[in-house]
Amino acid sequence: MLLIAGLGILLCGESYFGYRLHTISAEQEQIKEDYSVVNSITFGIFSVDQWREKISAVVGQQVNGFSMTAKQKAALQAQVTDQLNGLINKTVAQINKPQKSLGGKLKKLAFNSFVDEDELHALVPVFSKTIITKINSPASKRRLKRIANSKMDQLEDQTYDKTEIAKNAMTRQMFAKYQVSNASAFDQSVKNKLRAINNLTYHYAYAMMACVLCALVLWFILRKKTGLQTTLFIMSLLFALVLLASGITTTIIEVDARIQTLNFKLFDENIAFTNQVLFFQSKSILGIIETLMKQPKPDSILVGALLMLFVIALPVLRLLGKGLHVWGSDRFAESKVVRYLAFESGKWDMSDVMVVGVAMTYIGLNGILKSQLSNLNMDTGPLKTVTENNSSLQPGYLIFVGYVIFAMVLSYILKRIAKPEEKKPQVLDEENVPT
Repeated sequence: MLLIAGLGILLCGESYFGYRLHTISAEQEQIKEDYSVVNSITFGIFSVDQWREKISAVVGQQVNGFSMTAKQKAALQAQVTDQLNGLINKTVAQINKPQKSLGGKLKKLAFNSFVDEDELHALVPVFSKTIITKINSPASKRRLKRIANSKMDQLEDQTYDKTEIAKNAMTRQMFAKYQVSNASAFDQSVKNKLRAINNLTYHYAYAMMACVLCALVLWFILRKKTGLQTTLFIMSLLFALVLLASGITTTIIEVDARIQTLNFKLFDENIAFTNQVLFFQSKSILGIIETLMKQPKPDSILVGALLMLFVIALPVLRLLGKGLHVWGSDRFAESKVVRYLAFESGKWDMSDVMVVGVAMTYIGLNGILKSQLSNLNMDTGPLKTVTENNSSLQPGYLIFVGYVIFAMVLSYILKRIAKPEEKKPQVLDEENVPT
C-alpha cells in the first residue's frame, strides 16, 4: 500500500504538471497569436493607411516648421530677379514690334517717350527684395502653410485602403482584452506575460520528467521484488499515458518570422516600423492532425488519418495491450490480439518517427527562414531593415521525446518480466497458437 501511495502521489504530481503545462501552453499560443495579429505586416508595412499617416506626419512637420534661411532667401531673390528682368525684356520687345494700327503706333510712341527700360531693370532688385520679405512675413507663412496642409489633406483623402477600419476595431478589442491603452503598453504587457509563461512551461516540463524519473528509480530499487513487478508496471503505464496525453496536446513547434525594424529616411525624418510579423504558426501534434483533417484535399486528410492512427491511437493501444498482458487473466493475457499489441505492434508505432520528423522539419524550416530573411536585411542609406527568426521547438516536444524513451524502457522491462516461454513473441499464425 505504501508503494501504491508513493507512486500515486508521483502520478498525481505528473498529471497536475501536465495539465498546467497544457493550460499555460495554450495561453502562450493565444497570446502570441494575438500579438501576431496586432503586429501583422498587413496592418503595418503593407498598409497604405499606415504609410499615409507616417508620411503625412513628416510632411506636415516640414510644412509647419518651414522657415527660409538667409542663403535660401538670397537664392530665391536671385530667381525672382531673373524672372522680373525676363518679363521686362519680353514686354519691351513685344511693344517695340512694328505696329500697323494707329493705336499700336501711339502706344509704342508713348512707351518710348515716358518709360526708360534701364530704370525698370534698376528697380527689379528692390521689387524682388520686397516680394521675398512679403513671402516671409508671418501672415504669408500662415497662409502658405494652410494651402500646403489643405493639399496634403486632399491627398490623404484620396490615398487609402480598407485596412484602417479593421485595424482600429481589432486594436480596440485587443487593448480591452489586455487592459492597455496604447500599442507600446500592449507590447510591454505581452512581453511580460510571455516571459513569465516561458519560464513556467519549462519548469512544469522538467517537473513531469522528474516524476517519471523517480518512478524509474523506484522500479530499479525494487527490481528484485517479483511480487511488486505487476503493480510497478501498471503504474508505469499510467505514467506513460500521462506523458503521451501531454505530449500530443502541448505545443511542440513554433514558427515565427518577423521584420524587427524598418527605417526609411524622408526629408531627414525617420519613418519606422517595428516588430512586423511576417508569419506565425504554433502547433501541437494534435493541432497538426486537426489542421490536416480539415483540409479539402483527400491526400491531406489521409495523412492526418494515418498520423492519428500510428502516432496517437496505436501507442494508446500498445499501452493497453501491455497492461492487459501483465494484469489480465492468463487466458485473456495470452490472446493473440493482446500479445500482438504488447510485443509485435511496435514496428507500426510511429512515435519515434514523429520525433525525428518534427526535428527534421524544424531544422529545414529554420534554415529556409534564415536564408530568406537574410535577403530582406538591407542597409542602403535611406532604407534599413533588420529581420528576426524566433522559430523554436517547444516544451511539448521535450515531453513527447520523454514519452518515446519511456515507452522503449517499458517494452524492455516487459520482455524482462515475461515468463520464459513468453519471451519469444508469438506471431499471428496457426503454428504458434498454443494448444
